[in-house]
Amino acid sequence: MSTETVAPAPAPAPAPTPAHAAAAAAVPAGPFAEPTPLGLIGLAVGCAALTPIAFGMTLAPAAGRTAAIICLLFGGGCQFLAGMMAFANRNLHGGTLLTAFSFNWVLNWWALEAVADGMVPDGGVVLAMDVLLLVVFAAMTWAFGYFGKLLFALLLDVVLLYVCRVADAVFHTQALAIPIGVLTVALGAIALWIAFAILINPVAGRRVFPFPGPMYGPLKAP
Repeated sequence: MSTETVAPAPAPAPAPTPAHAAAAAAVPAGPFAEPTPLGLIGLAVGCAALTPIAFGMTLAPAAGRTAAIICLLFGGGCQFLAGMMAFANRNLHGGTLLTAFSFNWVLNWWALEAVADGMVPDGGVVLAMDVLLLVVFAAMTWAFGYFGKLLFALLLDVVLLYVCRVADAVFHTQALAIPIGVLTVALGAIALWIAFAILINPVAGRRVFPFPGPMYGPLKAP
């Protein structure tokens, strides 16, 4: 898989939730139900659509166009809607991450359509964007460690994806195509686990899907 054609995203989609993320306890209740599972399920579906391409199982134009519409509707649509709802619920971190990720999935849609039509996105422009997003997601990974270990793991997966993409582009190689595919699958799996934890645990009345607490906490005042 070329770095110009696929930009797995992930992030992003995780958002701190009032019932399941420690730091979100300070977020006031908003007009909408918790939107995070919607964004995470959209993320997982998008990752599933990209997986056959990431592993080189199919590179036909039809595969690109099929994955493109799935990326647009689920990756872009679900995360954009979830991001807007998170903002309405006054959830700054979740809204920022979900909405930013939604536009990244729209870019995936455009790139896949372009490649299917025989036009490869400019590698220099894509590399510059990937470097910037790597910095952004590295910072967000650290921030979301205050909310939960799984959220940290989800964003760490995204960071590793971008490290692989940047390395492939800088060294003009496809040596990291398989790790990118593995990270794409892992991203979808972690996203589904978090979504199920939010949706099912409260209904079951027990931790069917364990959701560990924060990776670390704020420094205590001296």
